[in-house]
Amino acid sequence: MARILITSALPYINGIKHLGNLVGSQLPADLYARYMRQRGHEVMFICATDEHGTPAELAAAKTGEEVADYCARMHDEQAELARGFRLSFDHYGRSSSGRNHALTQHFAGKLAENGYIQEVSEKQVYSNADGRFLPDRYIEGTCPNCGYDKARGDQCENCTKQLDPTDLIEPRSAISGSTDLEVRETKHLYLRQSALKGEIDQWIDAQDGWPVLTTSIAKKWLHDGDGLQDRGITRDLKWGVPVKRGDQDWPGMEGKVFYVWFDAPIEYIGATAEWADANGKTDADWERWWRTDKGADDVRYVQFMGKDNVPFHTLSFPATIMGSREDWKLVDYIKSFNYLNYDGGQFSTSQGRGVFMDQALAILPADYWRWWLLSHAPESSDSEFTWENFQASVNKDLADVLGNFASRVTKFCRSKFGEVVPEGGDIATDANLDKLAGFDAKLAEYVANMEAMEVRKAATALRALWAMGNEWLQEAAPWTAFKENPDQAAAIVRVALNLIRAYGVLSMPFIPDASGAMLGAMKTDNAEWPTDLNSALSALPAGHAFEVPENLFRKITDDEREEWQAQFAGVRQ
Repeated sequence: MARILITSALPYINGIKHLGNLVGSQLPADLYARYMRQRGHEVMFICATDEHGTPAELAAAKTGEEVADYCARMHDEQAELARGFRLSFDHYGRSSSGRNHALTQHFAGKLAENGYIQEVSEKQVYSNADGRFLPDRYIEGTCPNCGYDKARGDQCENCTKQLDPTDLIEPRSAISGSTDLEVRETKHLYLRQSALKGEIDQWIDAQDGWPVLTTSIAKKWLHDGDGLQDRGITRDLKWGVPVKRGDQDWPGMEGKVFYVWFDAPIEYIGATAEWADANGKTDADWERWWRTDKGADDVRYVQFMGKDNVPFHTLSFPATIMGSREDWKLVDYIKSFNYLNYDGGQFSTSQGRGVFMDQALAILPADYWRWWLLSHAPESSDSEFTWENFQASVNKDLADVLGNFASRVTKFCRSKFGEVVPEGGDIATDANLDKLAGFDAKLAEYVANMEAMEVRKAATALRALWAMGNEWLQEAAPWTAFKENPDQAAAIVRVALNLIRAYGVLSMPFIPDASGAMLGAMKTDNAEWPTDLNSALSALPAGHAFEVPENLFRKITDDEREEWQAQFAGVRQ
């Protein structure tokens, strides 16, 4: 049994996340966590809301709430939607927690002690119209690299190039839209990432088998242009983690907070400590996941994120960990994703474009969305959501292949043998298993892809296992065999009912509700992973009771597709 720590990128607090956010981190992380638990491993799956920074302040101001109250409410809403999508977090924390405050200040103190923090007097953009310094992400303009006209002052979300606000063409305040900006002097703390460049470079080179997307982005930031740059870790804001060295005040930094990108990754650790607090555990219980001097040396740590988050997780967060010179666990594998686009354009939280998590669940249950998103995960390149493709995938994969198999088998058995696994015949000679000869190889392919976190390939292999059962059933034709040889029909049905149980187990990481319904219909608590066809076909003996399941999946009609396509053609209001 292995110990596996899994984190997915923290969703930001200022609103409901869209389906592109979901498939870029939380959903594939849940797929992997569910699979690893099923295979008997000890899993700690952690996520949290990312709550600090100007966007949270502005979002709260729009609703008339205090920012702390706004964040608490939005955390609860996001947690509820996570449950709606059956995301199986061991803990869903908050970056505003006391645990994260203390850990962030602890790391800052250690970094300063080791010479990796520098105080810098710098000039930053001040908005006269807003009466405040503008954080980088709240200065917008045209990207000098790709021409995207809504680039932020820290990074262009279109081409992912790291930027400074002064790089932008025709900069403006993202708060008021004002161009009445001036540059003023202020003092901030910088993480001396450049001093750790060689160490980070060697660490990345030592990682075996990381996705090309992950390493290419990391190497680009390390070596392009002037290479890895020192990065400011404080801001002139009120909402955030107050700047301290451990539990001591930091002279000259009064009234400032740590930059959200410094404290947010530390919340992975903080949320694990919150898990311990929430479950009556001790510090030793969470430290065994994170401190290599306290048991975490045998942990495999896997992160899931969209490609825009890769630089901070391959460079900045490791620099924080390394620079502390303490025995903290570094990530072992980073699974990164490209973008999911929406019907000819981009999903966008800020512009309200696309389908958002609450809207999706109001239309259809979670499994419909989970299946489509995971089977179309943007791994090797960007992918695109279209309503036509969504309808076709649901109707063909879920309704016609898997749902139809479970329905046909159970209804036929009930009509001819009753709601019990029938006796009679011999599976080896009567069940016409030739069409299932490839089951073991396809199962091994499915397992290999799940182990390797190849999400789309795993979905393809799983669907092939479903389709194999359908093709076998069509050829074995128990309804025909029953007319002349009821024992042969019984043997065929016995195989088919066992396949329903096997499909319920194998499909659990992708479609947990439907899988639970299949196991429930088979009236079994046996969720043991089948190792081959023989083990799959021996789980439910003759005489075992079952019931006909409710329709696992309904088809999406053309009228519904057209209605939803029109409903979500604009932007969310």
